Formats: sequence, C-alpha cells, structure tokens
Amino acid sequence: MPEIAPQPAPRSRSGFLSRVQDWLPDRVDLRVRIAAWVSLILEIAIVGTGGAVRLTDSGLGCEWPLCTPDSLFPTAAQSYHSLIEFGNRGLSFFVGLAAIAVIVLVSRMRAERRDLWIMSWIIFAGVLVQAVVGGILVIFQLHPNMVAFHYLVSLVLVAVSAAFVVRMGQPRGARERAVPKGVAILVHITSFVLALTVIFGVLTTGAGPHSGDPAVTLRNGFDATILEHVHSWPAYALFALTLTLLVIALANSLTAIRNAVIAVLAIELVQIAVGLYQARNALPPLAVGVHMVLAAILVAACTALVLQLKRPAASRPSAAGAEDAGATGTASATARG
Repeated sequence: MPEIAPQPAPRSRSGFLSRVQDWLPDRVDLRVRIAAWVSLILEIAIVGTGGAVRLTDSGLGCEWPLCTPDSLFPTAAQSYHSLIEFGNRGLSFFVGLAAIAVIVLVSRMRAERRDLWIMSWIIFAGVLVQAVVGGILVIFQLHPNMVAFHYLVSLVLVAVSAAFVVRMGQPRGARERAVPKGVAILVHITSFVLALTVIFGVLTTGAGPHSGDPAVTLRNGFDATILEHVHSWPAYALFALTLTLLVIALANSLTAIRNAVIAVLAIELVQIAVGLYQARNALPPLAVGVHMVLAAILVAACTALVLQLKRPAASRPSAAGAEDAGATGTASATARG
C-alpha cells in the first residue's frame, strides 16, 4: 500500500495584522457605539465652529492650504481670526479621524452589516469633500453660494451620521412598516418641509450681514428682510406638522415614533424661539450660531424619526407550512370526531 505523505500543518495566524483582525468587533459592540456617537457629535460640533468662523469675520484668517505662505499654523503676527479659522480646520482633522475609526471598526462585519459599512464610507467621503470645498472657499473669497453648499453638505453628513447611530441599534434583515401608511407619509412630508426650511434659512443667511470677513461684500443678491419671512413659512408649517404627528402618535399609541416626535417638537420650539429673537434683535452673531447648530441637531432628530417608521419584519410561516398545519389540524379534528 503506497505511503501517504504527511500534509503540512496549517499555518497559525500571527503578527500585528492578525491580532488587529482578531480585535476588531464582528458585531455592534460598545466600541462601535462610542465611535459612532463621537462621529455624530463632531459632525454637529464642526457646524458650530464653521459658524463661528463666519460670524466672527474669520473666514479669511488663514490662507490655503497653509495658514500663511510659510507656516501651517497661525503665527504671532496674525490676529485671533487666524486662530478661529485654524481651530475649525483642526477640528475637521478629528472629524476625519472619527470617520476612519468607524470604518475600521465595522470592517469585519461589512458583509453582515452592509448598511453600516456603506454609511461609514459616505461619511468619510463627505469629510474629504468638505476639506476640498473649505479650501476653495478661501481661494474664491468666501463666495456665499459656496458657503451655502459647504453648510448643506455638513447637514447631509449629520443626517448620515445620525442614521448610522440609529441603524446600529437595529437588527439587520428585512423590515416592515411599524406605523400606518398615512402616518409614514406624513412623517416624510414633515422631513421634506424641514429640508425646505433649512434651504430658505441658508439663503437668508447668505443675504444677511455675516459674510465671514469684513472685506467680503459679495452676497447672494436676495433681500434678507423678505427672505426672513419666506423662511418662517415652512418653519411654522414644520411645527404644525410635527404637532399633528404628536397628537396622532399619542391618540393611537404609536410608541414606535412617539419619543422621536417629542424630541423633534422640543428642538423646534427652541429653534423658533431663537429665530424670533435673532430676527428682532438685528441678527446677533451668537444667536445666529446657536440657530445653525440647532438646525443640525434638528436634522439628526428628524433622521432618527424617519428610521423609526420600520421595524424588523416578523417571521411568517411559508404557504406550504401553513397548508401542512391546516391539514394536520383537520386530520386531528377528524380523529377526535
């Protein structure tokens, strides 16, 4: 009988990369949750620092890509405007770092949680786009339309980050509607009106006095006074729609969306109060900045609301299984008779 040559033993995994692979989570755990929440908080925070750059006239405090022709960092010869602008740039580095951390942490589960994997890459790609747009803003002297685009992209990234936070707490697999169809439609209409409110708010800011730098006189050409009123129309419609959703949720015990609707309504109440205050007090910079950050928080809350409209699909017996069960039941009844 011929002798069988011994097979070489499989190589055991070793080395730094193997240890990292073993360390990475294969499911959503505390590390993923912390990284996702940090990413969302930083995405909202950079809206605030970006607003501070504009509202303190610091938009041209640094050149691009360096802060001065010879230095990446602000120099002693520059004013505090350079520190504010560089602070915003510095925070963008940590925003990108958080996005990379999320990608790494979900990489091992990318097949099972493809939704989280795709969203993590969208966030990272958006951070890169924002870095490029930020540099173009400086080169083109803070053109208001580009500033508006910069802000809107930030809000999109906030929405995707919020979606990641919500979805990581939900199981994978098929989903079904958790509320009546009419309620789901009303929620989507509410989110659309929120988008209109934000867009008109951005146009209003672009027509207002806060240019980002005293030397910048370019505005978007609209009348800020008229736009303030136009901006308020969808804002009040948004409030009315959200109030209607709350009444419906409470009257019909729709626990799936009740808490999310309450959160959205609470943020809207604060946002309306701040908006009225800034409109009646000649747009004080601090109030405008708070209004911008609240808009980002409202977008995150509304995103969470939309994602509560569905729940994991309940497992149902197959048609064949149902027929077998019916036949068995009939046979049993016949035997008893």
